[in-house]
Amino acid sequence: MGVILKSQEEIKKMKESCRLVAELLVELTRLIAPGVSTAELDAFARDWLKKRKAKSAFKGYKGYPAYICTSINEQIVHGIPSSRKLKWGDIIGLDVGVIVDGYYGDAALTVPVGRISPEAEKLLQVTRESLYKGIEQAR
Repeated sequence: MGVILKSQEEIKKMKESCRLVAELLVELTRLIAPGVSTAELDAFARDWLKKRKAKSAFKGYKGYPAYICTSINEQIVHGIPSSRKLKWGDIIGLDVGVIVDGYYGDAALTVPVGRISPEAEKLLQVTRESLYKGIEQAR
């Protein structure tokens, strides 16, 4: 199968879903603080998406019960939001997927909760640098 070219209208829908992903990640990042549960972040995402008439790409996918994925510290990607509360020094992975008119946007980022350890800071720095080096090579 070769490359499937998208129409301008399809590209517009893809851009919209990706724009919403970026906006939601910014809003979720603003909520990150000690004492906030990952279930609270998920509820915020649910309400935020509903107001924008967008759909979570995750909720219901193969039985997935939440609107976003949250992974704290040692948890690997695609953690399910729960009553677990963020603590000072944690790092949390936020993964957001949005569907607009059948077109998907998806992105993830890792956010520190307050001041983090030097080791966690180094992890974030190295992974960020690796991402940008990978992007440079893809061009």
